[in-house]
Amino acid sequence: MKDLLRFYFADIHIYNNYMIVVMNDGIHVTSVHNRILMNVTDTYYRNRKFVYITHRINSYSVDPKVYIKTSEVENLVGFCVVSKNYKALANAEIEKLFLNKPFETFTSMDDAILWAKQMLDIELI
Repeated sequence: MKDLLRFYFADIHIYNNYMIVVMNDGIHVTSVHNRILMNVTDTYYRNRKFVYITHRINSYSVDPKVYIKTSEVENLVGFCVVSKNYKALANAEIEKLFLNKPFETFTSMDDAILWAKQMLDIELI
């Protein structure tokens, strides 16, 4: 891990080409949170492709409009949700409709990281 950033709404684990975000319990992710996340991605991945992994350990909700803005991040090559909770994975399937990027769900972090690395390899070809 390169860095760990702690915000009032989430912990963000920064790696070379992907980030793992753990939102706090009860948060409703809005455009305010998304702007902070976009500032983080601009700081750490300005000229590099990256994948966003959200580890849904806690229960929280997302304003689907956030994904419309997120779709505009040119160097974002993939987005995935990791959870063992059926409801969180079902919600992610709905959220997927709002993001214009590859979007997958996983029950294992190892599988999500493998997918992230594959997405980055595809982008480098």
